[in-house]
Amino acid sequence: MMDTVDLIRQKLNTLKPDSLEIFDDSHEHAGHAGARESGGGHFQVFIVSDSFTGKNKVARHRMIYQAVGDLMPAKIHALAIQAYTPDEAEPPADKSSHSD
Repeated sequence: MMDTVDLIRQKLNTLKPDSLEIFDDSHEHAGHAGARESGGGHFQVFIVSDSFTGKNKVARHRMIYQAVGDLMPAKIHALAIQAYTPDEAEPPADKSSHSD
């Protein structure tokens, strides 16, 4: 049986991510009333995908919620999302190494 992180990963793979990190923060919310009622956990998602190109933040979040929606609220109570295109995920240029 897959754990919730694996289920989230499987669902988000439909967005063909270049990078995908999922963190289970449920232990930080132990006893939280909403989590107890739904039974779902608290997760953070950091995803980089070409699928987000040309989409604003709200559209990106909708894409993610559409992909994992059937896991809410039974498996996911709260989901923090950071979604980027590959260009946005590039590290900033190191300005200290420029030549004069």
